[in-house]
Amino acid sequence: MSFVIVWSFSPQPGLRMEFEVAYGPKGSWAELFHQSPDFLGTELLRDAKAEDRYLTVDRWRSHAAFDAFYEAKQRDYEILDRACELLTLREERLGAFESVD
Repeated sequence: MSFVIVWSFSPQPGLRMEFEVAYGPKGSWAELFHQSPDFLGTELLRDAKAEDRYLTVDRWRSHAAFDAFYEAKQRDYEILDRACELLTLREERLGAFESVD
C-alpha cells in the first residue's frame, strides 16, 4: 500500500523559479521529508496550459508513516511552511489518497 498527499499551488509572480526549487524533488520539502525512511519521493507538476498552476504529489509508504513523521517533525514542518508562504500566492490541499490494491 502507498499513500500520497496532493497539493495545488500558484507561485508568487516573479518567484516561479524559487518556488520550483523549494517544492521540487530535490528541494527544501523533499529534504525535510527524506529524514523519514518511509518517504518515497515528491513530484512537482506544472499545468501544461496554465504555467502559474502547480501540483505536488508527496509519496509515503503509508498514512501511518506520514502521521508518525509529522508528529516527530511538526516543528520543522511548520517552520518550513512559514518560510515557503512567501513563495506562494495560493495553496490548497487537494487530498490524501491511499492506493487501491
